[in-house]
Amino acid sequence: MGRIEWAMWANEQALAAGLILMTGGIVAVSAQFQGWKFAAYAIAAGVFVCLLEYPRGKRRKGSTMERYGQNYLTAVVKVFGPLTRNYYIRAFLHAGLAVPAGFLLSTILGTVCLAIASGIYLLAAIRGEEWHPIEHKPWERQEVGATIKHPPSNPPPRPPAEARKKPADEEAVGQEHVYNNMQ
Repeated sequence: MGRIEWAMWANEQALAAGLILMTGGIVAVSAQFQGWKFAAYAIAAGVFVCLLEYPRGKRRKGSTMERYGQNYLTAVVKVFGPLTRNYYIRAFLHAGLAVPAGFLLSTILGTVCLAIASGIYLLAAIRGEEWHPIEHKPWERQEVGATIKHPPSNPPPRPPAEARKKPADEEAVGQEHVYNNMQ
């Protein structure tokens, strides 16, 4: 059984937490809640978390599906080096960002989600995972003839493979048998 890459789960959880935190903050600011300062903080923290978590990291094995437009934010995340690559730092950063937003009811769900992401990042860091950017390989165009080995000889619809591979001797015997049965 393969190893679970916890950082991928934490990335998705933290991105969702950032969006939920922003949404709760926008609701609290627009409704003019009494703790609107915490709501304004939640909006800023949610935007920061979303910008940090939008670029996916490269998986150890297999392929990683890149998010649309993530290459621009990947360059920004790469600039900060170990501050953004190390999952211990991300775990404590997310835990610290979650605390002030927990004082307002509309941002409590985002706070809990960010705390869960922090725990998952801590688990990923303990297991030795680290964020690596997805690097693009140069794309090589193949010739059209190189991809097609042998074009089909029969027009569609084609019979099953067993019916196509009859030797010529069996076909003659089969036709004689059908002719004899008809008489």
